[in-house]
Amino acid sequence: MTLTLVIGNKNYSSWSMRPWLALKASGIAFEERFIPLYTGAADKQRILDVTPAGKVPALIDGDVTVWDSLAIIEYLAERFPEAGLWPADPASRAYARSVSAEMHSGFAALRNECGMNLHRPVGAKTLSDNARADIARIQEIWTDCHQQFAKAGPFLFGAFSAADAMYGPVVHRFRTYAIVVTPPVRAYMDAMMSLPAFQQWTEQGLTETFVIEKLEAD
Repeated sequence: MTLTLVIGNKNYSSWSMRPWLALKASGIAFEERFIPLYTGAADKQRILDVTPAGKVPALIDGDVTVWDSLAIIEYLAERFPEAGLWPADPASRAYARSVSAEMHSGFAALRNECGMNLHRPVGAKTLSDNARADIARIQEIWTDCHQQFAKAGPFLFGAFSAADAMYGPVVHRFRTYAIVVTPPVRAYMDAMMSLPAFQQWTEQGLTETFVIEKLEAD
């Protein structure tokens, strides 16, 4: 039975992007179901019909429904161990899970001040001290991973992993808001932006014409 991933707008939905990248980059077959965000009660009910959380993304696998990006990725890692979504080495796997969970639960200032919007013209904006601290911490994570695993490949843990899926939307944020980054961070961003799955999401997001005014504030 084919998996179904329910997602929101590719232009805006960073949470939808994460499991989509994990699936697509890993070559796991799935169908995509799009429900536009912030369009009224009817579409909100369509999401509620999938998951009581009332949010996307959600993964449907037969009688099993999983929601929340990180929970979906963990489910995929168990369901498809051959995909190698987590590093094989226990210490590396623990590190990958830690930085993925940090992304999942943290960096609120960056999220709030630099929302994902693929259509936004590239350009810097004035950021709070908290957002700048988030950016510094993310660059620290990426640089540390680069120092440890660069010989194994261009991604955070060498080969593409769940951690890259979790940080994928941040690559767009750094690009869109013209964040000044170090050479190792730029090398990682270039690797992600060259990933076919990343490029496909981006190209499809840029074809969307629906505008969510509340997400166009800056």
